[in-house]
Amino acid sequence: MPGQDTGTPRVFLYRHGQTVWSQSGQYTGVTELDLTKDGQQQVHASGKMIVGSGKLIDPVNLAHVYISPRNRAKQTFDIAFSDADKQALKDAQKVSQTDRLAEWTYGDYEGLLTREIRALRKERGLDSERPWDIWRDGCEGGESAQQVTDRIDDLIREIRAFQKDSMHGENPSDVVLVAHGHLLRAFTKRWLGYPMEFPLSLMLDPGAVGVLSYQHHNIEEPALMVGYGFPVAE
Repeated sequence: MPGQDTGTPRVFLYRHGQTVWSQSGQYTGVTELDLTKDGQQQVHASGKMIVGSGKLIDPVNLAHVYISPRNRAKQTFDIAFSDADKQALKDAQKVSQTDRLAEWTYGDYEGLLTREIRALRKERGLDSERPWDIWRDGCEGGESAQQVTDRIDDLIREIRAFQKDSMHGENPSDVVLVAHGHLLRAFTKRWLGYPMEFPLSLMLDPGAVGVLSYQHHNIEEPALMVGYGFPVAE
């Protein structure tokens, strides 16, 4: 890991692997879908590369793994971590499911594509001046941007409460969040202190991992790690 950031707590954003709806672009909130074969392979590949002893996500450095209650997220955790590491983390009570990481509740828009949502809203007399934007407008019959903000902020407060005393690696303090595309991008915005509607374009592929941390070992300086350095081979 980069020498200048050695010991600084990190939050790893692990998006679940591909499902048939993530492949098609359909909004998937509460609908329970399993990973496709390709989705399982995506997670296996990323897990093999970055999860395990001496790797980027080293179980000995973890304070907690938070998992969305949706099956696709639970499957992702099961594939990414070895059986031994999963058991050790569970024995240490470092794994939990939380509704705070559930995907945005899309309500009337569940299973639809963006163009279908915008057409539906037009039929209902909405968005006459500008097109629908989930980050600003939320979802009819589902969650508003503020509701998602509130549950994410609660989780951020919990994480920072135990990371603040380990800014130089005093205790295992890394965190893994296994969740969803919209939710993890929303988490990133809130981690950095931006409102949901802030125009910060973020991408996170199925089965991919993002990294958040802090600048200058300072709990008051949350940051997005745009790039990650690798140790020099001996």
